[in-house]
Amino acid sequence: MGEGVTVFTARRVVTLDPAIPTCEAVAVRDGRILGVGTVDELRSARGPMRVDDRFADAVVLPGFVEAHSHSFEGAIWAWEYAGFFPRRGPDGELRPGCRSLDELLALLRRLDAELSDPTESLMVWGFDPIYFQGERLAAAHLDTVSTTRPICVLHASLHLVTVNTALMVREGFADAAPMDGVPTDGSGRPLGELQEAAMSLARAELRAVTRATRDAAAVRRFAEMARVVGCTTVTELGAAPINRDSDVELWTSTASAEGFPARLVPLFNPARGFGGTAVEAAAWAAELRTRSTDKIRFGPVKLVLDGSIQGYTARLNPPGYLPLPDGTPRGNGLWLLPPEQLREWFHAFHRAHVTVHTHVNGDEATDLLLDTVEEVLAEHSWLDHRHTAQHSQLTTAHQYRRMAALGMCANIFSNHIFHWGDQHHDLTVGPDRAARMDACATADREGVRYSVHSDASVTPLGSLHTMWCAVNRVTATGRVLGPNERIPVDRALRAVTIDAAHQLRLDHLLGSIEAGKLADLVALGDDPREVDPMSIRDLEVRGTVVGGEPTGG
Repeated sequence: MGEGVTVFTARRVVTLDPAIPTCEAVAVRDGRILGVGTVDELRSARGPMRVDDRFADAVVLPGFVEAHSHSFEGAIWAWEYAGFFPRRGPDGELRPGCRSLDELLALLRRLDAELSDPTESLMVWGFDPIYFQGERLAAAHLDTVSTTRPICVLHASLHLVTVNTALMVREGFADAAPMDGVPTDGSGRPLGELQEAAMSLARAELRAVTRATRDAAAVRRFAEMARVVGCTTVTELGAAPINRDSDVELWTSTASAEGFPARLVPLFNPARGFGGTAVEAAAWAAELRTRSTDKIRFGPVKLVLDGSIQGYTARLNPPGYLPLPDGTPRGNGLWLLPPEQLREWFHAFHRAHVTVHTHVNGDEATDLLLDTVEEVLAEHSWLDHRHTAQHSQLTTAHQYRRMAALGMCANIFSNHIFHWGDQHHDLTVGPDRAARMDACATADREGVRYSVHSDASVTPLGSLHTMWCAVNRVTATGRVLGPNERIPVDRALRAVTIDAAHQLRLDHLLGSIEAGKLADLVALGDDPREVDPMSIRDLEVRGTVVGGEPTGG
């Protein structure tokens, strides 16, 4: 006994196991945790062992579990970043972003000049018009860059794009909107913005994005970016297509490569080109589970019900969105999945005992989800379904009480408080509803288990930042948005470890440092529970361990 045992020492080990909350060392063998305690205790119980002191002056915690992210974080850097906030790319270089429409157009002009093929599309990503009040980005702006080269600006939410006239001419809709989600001017001509399903009109560009998500190098880059920020498990929450054998082979073979630095949980989304019936979709999801490996776990599925609040495409209950500056009422967003389709798919998945994660930003969408879960539970009992409301941004106390009664989980988009909190306060829903957005404290009070997430690449990957947002609720301008919804640091830590693992049905393997679980660890420069809460996001990630193996350099 004891052969092949490695003991990682630390200044402190925070286990997230209530029975032994802290210790000084973790023993691992064959990718699993053998035990925790002092080095002497472990040696007396396990015999000969190798002591690894690389984290001796660090604080070791369970590896962070990012339960809502997308491999776009690894794929989208094939194009240039044009977001509002500075952002570090996978090469380590900081992109300054675009703080005005003029800066965006200057970036596009520079990129246009660098392209030698005059027919090649030009695309950038990360733009969000809500930061630029006044004249909204339109084809007329992009036409000042080029009237011949197709241009596509992908918005930060990934729910909208803006294109130029050359692209609309190429696709044959420059004179009239062919579908919903294409705003027009007074004469009926499209303005260049394509919302939700209408994004498909930029066919070549969206196909290029899909191809990028099927690139093994992008998946590897996604995992490397997770490692750098301390995430040992990351999800692909249904954006990349996983609906054929070649998709499964791509993910499994990539994750199985020696030294792959994270575990992946890709979710199947039947709306991403599956094409079969609801029963066939449920059978495919169930079959996917049998293809899981040590580094990749299939199982849950993802459905997308509404859009984004900052894009005004989420579904809200009355009083809805704030009106336009001139007092004109706004519409109420879009159903991205028809309610009858939601019910059909949900019934099929539930009967097959497949956990469903549903994108619901608006409270009207949340009501429909809760009604559907109640309906399927009345038809078919399943006591541990863990169906999860994803984003859950405007979920009310009443809705959280219903979630608790129905045995549901929530994954709360805490990063919105920093990135769009000021805009929600001033422009989308007003001060009162913005103060109770992303309501972690209410979820706690009403007894719902939840995690918090980045939705990378919508906001940068990193659990320390999602914790920071949930604990402090500070916006980009320094406003505290809804102080009564702040949560303690130890609760936020649970949200990015054991409770995130719970909603992925992996809490028997991940999320705490306990004997028998997978040896996934993150080492930080200090204990997030003991530093100034405003400095949590600045903590140094010293390294990660996945399956007992240190990752990275």
